[in-house]
Amino acid sequence: MSDTPAIELRKINKRFGSVHANKDIDLVVGKGSIHGIIGENGAGKSTLMSILYGFYQADDGDILVNGNKVIIPDSKAAIGLGIGMVHQHFMLVDNFSVLENVVLGAEDSQMLSGGLARARTELKRLEEEYELRVDPDALIQDLPVGLQQRVEILKALYRSAEVLILDEPTGVLTPAEADHLFKILEVLKNEGKTVLLITHKLREIMAATDTVSVMRRGEMVATRETKNTSMEELAELMVGRSVLLRVDKKPAEAKAPVMEVENLTVTDSRGVQVVKDVSFNVRAGEIVGIAGVSGNGQSELLETLSGIRRATKGTLKINGETIDLGTSTLDAADMRAKNMGHVPEDRHRMGLINSFAEYENSILGYHRDPAYSKGWLMDLAAIRKNAVAEIEKYDIRPPSPMLKTANFSGGNQQKIVLAREIERDPEVLLVGQPTRGVDIGAIEFIHRRIVELRDEGKGILLVSVELDEIRALSDRVLVMFDGRIVGERGANAEEGELGLLMAGVEDNNKNAAEGGAR
Repeated sequence: MSDTPAIELRKINKRFGSVHANKDIDLVVGKGSIHGIIGENGAGKSTLMSILYGFYQADDGDILVNGNKVIIPDSKAAIGLGIGMVHQHFMLVDNFSVLENVVLGAEDSQMLSGGLARARTELKRLEEEYELRVDPDALIQDLPVGLQQRVEILKALYRSAEVLILDEPTGVLTPAEADHLFKILEVLKNEGKTVLLITHKLREIMAATDTVSVMRRGEMVATRETKNTSMEELAELMVGRSVLLRVDKKPAEAKAPVMEVENLTVTDSRGVQVVKDVSFNVRAGEIVGIAGVSGNGQSELLETLSGIRRATKGTLKINGETIDLGTSTLDAADMRAKNMGHVPEDRHRMGLINSFAEYENSILGYHRDPAYSKGWLMDLAAIRKNAVAEIEKYDIRPPSPMLKTANFSGGNQQKIVLAREIERDPEVLLVGQPTRGVDIGAIEFIHRRIVELRDEGKGILLVSVELDEIRALSDRVLVMFDGRIVGERGANAEEGELGLLMAGVEDNNKNAAEGGAR
């Protein structure tokens, strides 16, 4: 490893109005290393990486690349300096081939002076050197997400990147795909490349990085050699207090089913079956987790059960009442009236209206309840009183019911939705991605509240792409692949076994837990 850092940031400051997003940030990233950057939501890590990649310009401070002071006015300049970025949401054209995506935007480079044939040769060299093999003629839309991510890395390497920034790279990967990604990063490091890894997953930081830097409230508060730290220390540095990293819960005391789903099939607007003959139940006093890589029917399943989406066929039995979902015209309001709560996967698109104040969002969907209305008029005093109580109970910050919801962090927005749904005391709660984009302190609170609800005798259906979350919270785990439930496991399910099911490997133990499947 060279003594000259690959990247050095000195006294970087960035303000957005009154918000001081980066405060005198110093960062040194050694050549040929994997350097992790972690922090809570709003800690400033994405802003800092955006400055390094040219999306933003610092208000003041210096950037050094290979010991030379540079100015990075845009991403083209960053690429010219050998800095590449693999975004959390891939920047690929679905109906283009791998080769076309790799050269897209680099058409004026010397690599294309000999046409696509020369680019193909260079792509093959990169694939072999860095173990990033993928069919150059395959269409992006036909590739699984793990291979799509390889294409993003190849794009950066094709542009001669020496420094790779990866933003939450495992959010859409199976455990096996994530493991393979980290093997690729190790190969890149061994070839002299430098990797900056932004992730909120402490276990990945411990497994993959050489060095980790911790940001809190816009400041760099610590840098540690990974081998000399622990997840507990890093969590405390991120939050500023001790954090319980495990979910503390006793065994479930499950009773009779409160929700039973039989032969549910859902077809989307394209005429494609996205949920295929799915049957399962959820019992009072248990959490049933649905594991799977995003896009395998989990979202459509939740939307159908909550009344947002229509089913092609199937029945739902809830609290003793049987509903034919194939012919039903019940909507989300009707399902709420049947004592079903729903925390949607996308809080911005379905859970909140960001331009509304917190107190308005605190009763969204329940605004016709007699507790909040006087005839045709809303009882604003009662609504605000309710909001204040929920803010206190759920530690929503800042504690202001009049503040627009857009001005709360992601974790506090999620608490607003959870408070609204849980405090209605539903018998069944559907929860989608409960901690997506949520920092570690809020994750601890949300997990504890979900377990408390279970212990109060409620039935909970939990969907999450975070396998650690599914394993920690669930009393039973169902795995979805290609719209089907392909396996069921108990509370002590092994990660590797679940990962194989998530990847579509046939379940050789289908009958292991059949008692709870239907």
